[in-house]
Order: sequence, then structure tokens, then C-alpha cells
Amino acid sequence: MVSDTPRSVPAAAPAGAARHVVPAMLFIGLLFFILGCATWINGSLIPFLKIVCNLNNFQALWVAFAFYIAYTVMALPAAAVLARTGYRRGMALGLGIMSAGALLFIPAARTGLYALFLLALFTLATGMTLMQTAINPYIVHIGARDSAAMRISIMGLFNKAAGVLVPILFSSIVLSGMEGYSEQAFLALDEAGRAALRATLAERLVRPYALMAGILAVMTVLVALAPIREIAPEGTSDTAPRRFGVLRHPQLVLGALALFAYVGVEVIAGDTIGLYGRHLGVPGFASLTSFTMAFMVLGYLFGVVAIPRWLSQKRALQVSAVGGLLLTLGVTLGSASGSTLSHALLGWTGLPPVPDTVLCLAMLGFANALVWPAIWPLALDGLGPYTASGSALLIMGIAGGALLPMLYGALSDRAGAQAGYWMLLPCYAWILFYAWRGHALRAWR
Repeated sequence: MVSDTPRSVPAAAPAGAARHVVPAMLFIGLLFFILGCATWINGSLIPFLKIVCNLNNFQALWVAFAFYIAYTVMALPAAAVLARTGYRRGMALGLGIMSAGALLFIPAARTGLYALFLLALFTLATGMTLMQTAINPYIVHIGARDSAAMRISIMGLFNKAAGVLVPILFSSIVLSGMEGYSEQAFLALDEAGRAALRATLAERLVRPYALMAGILAVMTVLVALAPIREIAPEGTSDTAPRRFGVLRHPQLVLGALALFAYVGVEVIAGDTIGLYGRHLGVPGFASLTSFTMAFMVLGYLFGVVAIPRWLSQKRALQVSAVGGLLLTLGVTLGSASGSTLSHALLGWTGLPPVPDTVLCLAMLGFANALVWPAIWPLALDGLGPYTASGSALLIMGIAGGALLPMLYGALSDRAGAQAGYWMLLPCYAWILFYAWRGHALRAWR
């Protein structure tokens, strides 16, 4: 892909261009914050729509499916769009599509139609797909490759900081006074009364998403006019006859599968913790996503400090996978009623204690934090002219966030909310394989 902008620079910026890296990172960091706001509100939205639309766990997790499946459906079209627009204008177009998706929440809330909510989420995520396809390789290529994971970790701080703040704001603005919408309150009403109560609750979504749409529209204009530099990928541009040649790179294909597993476990840890907390009767269950995101922020801070000074990108991925395996055992085998771990780790904060299994689920955020930053540079290494197509293939791996939470929803409805988390073990095992062996493969044998 070759941009038509006259300000293109080489993919690996020369030393003289280093002064441009920090301003570009700050600007892109703002975009990552916006992506985080749109992504991590889902953890609060899922239990909310479960009440509004009268859903079970499997049905409620269609929210995650509609959102993340857009990355698979739209990733290759996004790469084609970027080939024409360049990275910067592609980012602006993505923000415009996101604004349209946020606006769709208004008629969805007014009608209470679950299908319309899902369409709004798909549209929102379509714009995010275009954004992600542009900004991830942008961050990789604006500086030295061996520090790419560190730069992506910094971007993760912006993204996950939004994940800490948004569920708290959502709970305080949208979920205040939820006592009147308890299961007992619904059972005390006839069918017409329940429908009216759900309609009143759904109306609470109108103002937040209208505000989101306005902010995204303003950002569309700002990005379109921003003086950030364009980048050009390594080597020659992709051409249609060669595009499938990207599949000849095992480190990329296996990396996409590792991202599939990773995004699935990340979404499960962030988006199902509210459902699990509601199942256990944890007060403030809709804001539990903030716990997971807070641990992810700590993980990203660790990555910024440690990579590449003390940990290589490969070693960080190995440590993350092992941590995920151990914490999954804590979720599946730990106490769902005791809070010893919570008192020991969080007692000094004054936060209300949560069950040990809930805390282990939240702590998966720390284990997950460095997986995305480590996989991207490892998977894109050596792709040359296939970098744009490789980026699109990696973005398609985000489909794990659509399919694996659905699997958890089905398992939790049948085997129990806690037992459903056993499915995380093979996901972390695959990530560990990629960290030890898969990333180093350069040819299929």
C-alpha cells in the first residue's frame, strides 16, 4: 500500500524523525482512549441489556458477538480502503462511521429492539475496525521495531484507562437507582408494566450515546485536519495476485490464531465479569469491568517499564500466558463466596471486598495486558510488502472476542457461571505455544 499523501515517510523512521514520534504517539493515544471508551462500555452494557431486553446469558453475549464479529467481516475491506485513503484519512473515516453507529443507539433505545442494538454495535465496531487496521501498524512503524511492544503498551494505557473510567461513569449515570429494576420489581408487575419499566430503563441510553456521537463527529474533523505524518509500509505495495501470499508466513497465521484466543479471553475477563458478579450477588456488578481494566493498566505500566529493558517481547508473552493459566485455575477452582484474596490484595484501598473468583477473573487483566503488544511486532516481523494484508489478518483475529464469549455464555447457562471459565485454559495454552515456538517459524514444514 502506497499512500497518495506527499508526506509519506519510511516505515522505520530515521533517527532525525524521532522528534515527531512523541507528538504522534500522544495524538494516537487520544484515539486509543476513544476506542477504549467505545469498547469497554460493553462490559456494563451487557448486564444492562440483559434486563432491558429480558435475555439469558447466551443471548446477552450477542452484544460481544455483534461488536467483535465486525472485525472479521470488515478487516479486509478496511485494508482495501486504507490502500486508497492512507492511514490518516482512514482514521478519520473510521471515526465518522463510529459516530453513525453511536447515533443508531437512539432509535434502538426508543424502540427497545435488541436487533437494532446489535446493528448499532456492529456499525460502531465497523468504524473501529478501520481505525484499528490503521493505528496498530502505524504505532509499530513510527519507531524502532524492538521497542514496538513498549509503544503499544503506552497506547494500551490510554485504551484501558478508558476501560477503568467508562464502566464507573456508565454505572453512575445510567444505572443509578437500579433498585426499582430488580428481578423482584419485574415479577411484581404484569406484562404491560414490565414492558413500560424496561422502556423507561432503555431511555437512559439516549443521552450518553448522543454525546458519544457528537464527540466522535468532532474528532472526525480534527483527525482529518491533523498534521500527523503518513507512513508507508516496507517494500513494494501489495497487489491482488500476491495478496494470498501472506498465508505463507507461519509467524503471521499462528499469530492471528493467538490473537483470536487472546481477544476471546480478554473480552471474557472484561465483559462477563459483570454477569458473573450479578450471578454471585456482588453489589455494583455493572462496574466490575473497571477492576479488570485497572489490572490491565498495571500490566501496561509494567510493559512500558520492562520492555525491552528487562523483558524481550517474546519473554513478556511467555510470562503472560503462564500467568493466564494460573489465574484461570484460580477462577475455576477458587471460592465463589470467600474474599480472603480480596482482603489481602485490596484491603488497603478501602474498596469493598469481592469474592476470590471474581478477583482472579479481574486479575486476568494483568496477565492479558502484554499479549496484544507482544504479538503484533512478532507476527508482523519480516512481512515486508505484506504488512498491510498481515495487519488485516491480525485484525480478523479479533473475531475471538465475538465467538469465545458466546461459547462461555452457552457453557455458563448449562454447566454454571464458574465452570464455564474452564474454556480459558486451552486459549492460554495456545498463546504459550506461540510465545515459545510459533512466532519463530518462518516456513510451513
